[in-house]
Amino acid sequence: MFSAIGSAQSIVVLLLSLAAFGAELFALVDCLRNRPDAFVAAGKRTKKFWTIVTALAAVFGFVSINSGLLFSIGLIGFVGAAIYLADVRPALRQVSGGRGGQRMGPYGPW
Repeated sequence: MFSAIGSAQSIVVLLLSLAAFGAELFALVDCLRNRPDAFVAAGKRTKKFWTIVTALAAVFGFVSINSGLLFSIGLIGFVGAAIYLADVRPALRQVSGGRGGQRMGPYGPW
């Protein structure tokens, strides 16, 4: 019985690790797609800084996949990517206008 619970917990940890790694990769790719001047215009740190943060987050996430001992390292990586996705990305989208900003129709926003 305990082995079934341990096995279920391992599967849940693996799925969470894979989801976190996916978010970290998404943050890294999104960071690389933005222009360097957009970061300064948004009042955030430089593109180089956020590229390093999201790249380290992706590395930490990859290393922690299916490793119970390194779960805390994966969590640190996820926090870095989450800060980028929750704070920096919306500011960049607002500054750069088009990509994902407010959609405008012929009579105003929709």
